[in-house]
Amino acid sequence: MPSSQPRTSRWAIVVLTALAVTSCHVPNTAAPAPSTAPGDLPVGTSSAAMPKPDTCKLGTRDGQPLPDPHCTPGAVNPAVRQDTIKDTICKTGWTKTVRPPTSKTNTMKAASARSYDLAPGDKGEYDHLVSLELGGAPDDPRNLWVEPGTIPNPKDAVENKLHAAVCSGLIQLAPAQKAIAGNWVTAFDTVGLRVAGGKVCLRDKPTSCVNGHRGDEDGN
Repeated sequence: MPSSQPRTSRWAIVVLTALAVTSCHVPNTAAPAPSTAPGDLPVGTSSAAMPKPDTCKLGTRDGQPLPDPHCTPGAVNPAVRQDTIKDTICKTGWTKTVRPPTSKTNTMKAASARSYDLAPGDKGEYDHLVSLELGGAPDDPRNLWVEPGTIPNPKDAVENKLHAAVCSGLIQLAPAQKAIAGNWVTAFDTVGLRVAGGKVCLRDKPTSCVNGHRGDEDGN
């Protein structure tokens, strides 16, 4: 997903280097559990505490990495709702207006690496679990994790296609947010979508389809 602006969530992270970035203090606490009602995602806040070192464990599904749901449950931007998507996530370039600066996320990235006890030399992407293009919280530690693997990665395509489905009206925003936060690998199945030939279609209405890549491409 090319962009003329550097992406804070696209850095290749070398944990040994990242651990040296400690100029700003990021508060630590025990691995936080979601504080909202079952099924709801936390509302994002920059004051949320970072989990303590070595309290978070990566999971996997179909060979793909998943964050620890107790540490990284996902969190959403309160400015992004179903009735505001045309002026926010569905407006080209909007994510650039909410993306936090690297001066802040570099420090958060180092703390997050410690939370997940990543080994020196491990590489990955500092990723918004609920992507910015789906209304994810920009700088809440509960919505950020070091996603192992190559850059770009399979989750990027999931984000783009869910964004296209939401902005076209194929599905609603909240189910898409919950699906990608709960398990991004199975998100299409969770919201009743299938992907075929570059298009995203409703599983139960195969003729209801949209182009799988549209809108704000810099949205991770």
